[in-house]
Amino acid sequence: MFGSLAKKIFGSVNDRRLKSYRPKVAAINALEAELEALSDEQLRARTEEFRAQLAAGKTLDDILVPAFATVREAAKRTLGQRHFDVQLIGGMVLHEGSIAEMRTGEGKTLVATLPVYLNALAGKGVHVVTVNDYLAKRDAEWMGQIYRFLGLSVGVIVHGLDDEERAQAYAADITYGTNNEYGFDYLRDNMKYEMAQMVQRGHNFAIVDEVDSILIDEARTPLIISGPLDDRSDLYNAIDKVIPRLNKSDYELDEKQRSVALTEEGTEKIEELLRAEGLLTEGDLYDAQNATLVHHMNQALRAHTLFQRDKDYIVRNGEVVIIDEFTGRMMPGRRYSEGLHQALEAKEHVQVQPENQTLASITFQNYFRLYDKLGGMTGTAATEADEFLEIYNLEVVEIPTNRPVARVDDDDEVYRTAEERYRAVIRDIEASSAKGQPILVGTTSIEKSEYLAELLIKEGYKLIDFENPQALEPLYKDARAGRGTKHFAVLNARFHEQEAFIVAQAGVPGAITIATNMAGRGTDIQLGGNAKMRIERELAGVEGEERARREKDILDEVSAFKERALAAGGLYVLGTERHESRRIDNQLRGRSGRQGDPGRSKFYLSLQDDLMRIFGSDRMDGMLQKLGLKEGEAIIHPWINKAIERAQAKVEARNFDIRKNILKYDNVMNDQRKVVFEQRKEFMAEESVRDTIDDMRHGVIEDIVARAIPENAYAEQWDIQGLKANVANFLNLDLPVEEWAKEEGIADDEIRERITKAADEAYAQRVEANSSEVMNYVEKQVLLQSLDHLWREHLVTLDHLRQVIGWRGLAQRDPLNEYKSEAFELFNTLVGHLREQVTGQLMRIQVVFQQPEAQTLPPMFPQHLDPATGENEFDMPQGAAFGEGGPQGFAATAINPSTGTQRDPNNPSTWGRVSRNEPCPCGSGKKFKHCHGQFVA
Repeated sequence: MFGSLAKKIFGSVNDRRLKSYRPKVAAINALEAELEALSDEQLRARTEEFRAQLAAGKTLDDILVPAFATVREAAKRTLGQRHFDVQLIGGMVLHEGSIAEMRTGEGKTLVATLPVYLNALAGKGVHVVTVNDYLAKRDAEWMGQIYRFLGLSVGVIVHGLDDEERAQAYAADITYGTNNEYGFDYLRDNMKYEMAQMVQRGHNFAIVDEVDSILIDEARTPLIISGPLDDRSDLYNAIDKVIPRLNKSDYELDEKQRSVALTEEGTEKIEELLRAEGLLTEGDLYDAQNATLVHHMNQALRAHTLFQRDKDYIVRNGEVVIIDEFTGRMMPGRRYSEGLHQALEAKEHVQVQPENQTLASITFQNYFRLYDKLGGMTGTAATEADEFLEIYNLEVVEIPTNRPVARVDDDDEVYRTAEERYRAVIRDIEASSAKGQPILVGTTSIEKSEYLAELLIKEGYKLIDFENPQALEPLYKDARAGRGTKHFAVLNARFHEQEAFIVAQAGVPGAITIATNMAGRGTDIQLGGNAKMRIERELAGVEGEERARREKDILDEVSAFKERALAAGGLYVLGTERHESRRIDNQLRGRSGRQGDPGRSKFYLSLQDDLMRIFGSDRMDGMLQKLGLKEGEAIIHPWINKAIERAQAKVEARNFDIRKNILKYDNVMNDQRKVVFEQRKEFMAEESVRDTIDDMRHGVIEDIVARAIPENAYAEQWDIQGLKANVANFLNLDLPVEEWAKEEGIADDEIRERITKAADEAYAQRVEANSSEVMNYVEKQVLLQSLDHLWREHLVTLDHLRQVIGWRGLAQRDPLNEYKSEAFELFNTLVGHLREQVTGQLMRIQVVFQQPEAQTLPPMFPQHLDPATGENEFDMPQGAAFGEGGPQGFAATAINPSTGTQRDPNNPSTWGRVSRNEPCPCGSGKKFKHCHGQFVA
């Protein structure tokens, strides 16, 4: 009570913060007339003036007002757009390293130009992070007009760039790219062997677009770079034949936790089945020697019970393609991890691709915390404000809209069954379209969007084919006639190529658009339609007076359409189901009511929906039947909205716990990762690592002497034979250790000194024989390669440790503390093994002089792994970024990897096993799977 009273008198924290920006906004506005009078050259010259002021000791905050005013004027001259006052405030929030929550249609893309320009003046680089390559390229070109006008350089990071192109993009003042590209470039940089090969130049300032999607939703999944393991496709196919023979009583399924486990009866049954198939040859299923079999069996069980075709994935061109749960888009090339994707391939009877081994990994939380300053933009962040503050130390500031929001949000309608709900949805679509109101229908999956499309087709509606240039003419004809249309569009993963145009025309009066998810589409729904896109599409190739006349006709028609759509109540957002996250529902709602336009939103639910079913709707269904709710009737009450929000909050809280848990464990690895990556950089930066090599050799000698001659041990207790063997093994020396041990009064110190002297002399001779310059190079390569090899093995060990450490809780021990302790011991072991491996190699190495080969990274694939679902969310084919042929790394070299022989482009028998995503060895330039590796039905 007192809190609400104080808020009324003094305003909320958000209100007070917004008020603090007003004087700067007024100062920027006061400069507008002065800057309008400048020529283009004079305005551009201000960039060098600002840089000079920074070099003289001024801070970025000191020049914020004139810099923002300069950007606003440049935007007016290049884009014809002027920043609103609220957009100036949004820019200040971003500059301060906070999150600006701005409604859809408020111009977040333009807002970012203000802090991006200001921070780019420091010359340390600014990264703008987008959710997909399309937006990265679009924004770099679109907003790049402002930056280039003011004399700044702009780069863009997308799939398929080689290291040289990436380095150029990162060297620019401003770099656009996706979160995945930035993260993977960081990991790859820390696998390079020379500083000159690294592409990123630091982490100064980043602005994350759709910050909730990237730092919340996708933060559940670490970025992983992995390499291929041996092919086990026969095992997957054999196990897949067994799983369908199980009954539902043989396993326990928990959809809420996305987990499945065999019952005792199920375990006995699967053992019998595996034995019958010859897969379980000795012992019981859970004996240590059968651990791999258990792993594959569990993944096959998950594939059959937790993952549904056309919801979680689709099968296309003989491949299992993942559907992004957040956007509903297909993700070609992305793969589930830890054998799950292989299990799905076996389930769907397509070719099973090999598994991968982790080479490097990092979570988005730890990657983005590398930046000195971080800001973010989104339309929906307030519901996750606590998480942003706790994990990233980012405050959320709600920016007011430029014009008041006029959208009406109706209460949800809840029906008993999905069929009743869909009938009500179709009735509402027909009524709203008839009065000229454009409708955006939101669904939660491809399956449901296509089911609704089928229902509409049964009702006489026709699906628009956007590849036909004249496909929209019937819709425009209906709009001109002022009647409802019988044509509709579907926006989901199957039609993503056309998505920008589909979204752009969703505001035509009476238009019906079904969409799986509206986050990060990057295109606003404009009432009346998008005139610019219509002109580009309809007038391609038309020139002269004819083009001018038809352009005017289109502009006039779009204007008339807008008036009719406004009169009908603006865009109607109709949700056919609630998502797990309130933010995704809000993103859908936010498409309506853009820039003060009228609008309306409503969600239709049923008790059979996943959210309602998982969170206990059985009792509610029984209660409604007792109360006499008839078929086709709905419950409509604000209390229902509150109950659904509480269910969504439970899911959000669970997901937050998952992300926090991942971060706690990854922080342990992150500390070690920092040490290893910093050490690698130091090694690469030094001209010679001879001192390090000498220290490692002396450390090995210390260890082997200490093991053989324990402190305060008698001479007869010394392990002289073990010491001699270790000297031969690690130092490649045959020393008379037995004779030394027989000398009267000799101690471990003297033996250590003699071994050290002999090893130093032997190594000095090796250096002299090969020249110091050559050995400098050899030492650095051996050191880096040994470190990389051991680090990869360490990552695998930590991954396995993490999967089983939870069992320590049964012994009343904290799994996290146990993990920290075990990981520390494993890291110490890694350091010891590194000393031994490097010393052993260098004491034996034979230098052969020949033409050097170009160094490349090992064969590897990117993965975006979700430990909760096993989901891989990254597009695996990386083009030249992962080697000139794609993710195989060495695929571009025409070598048969199994035999090492040259591949003949005209003779497929010389090719050996070719990866599906490799360039075809025939030289066509296509991927193998689209060329000679294409499946023929």
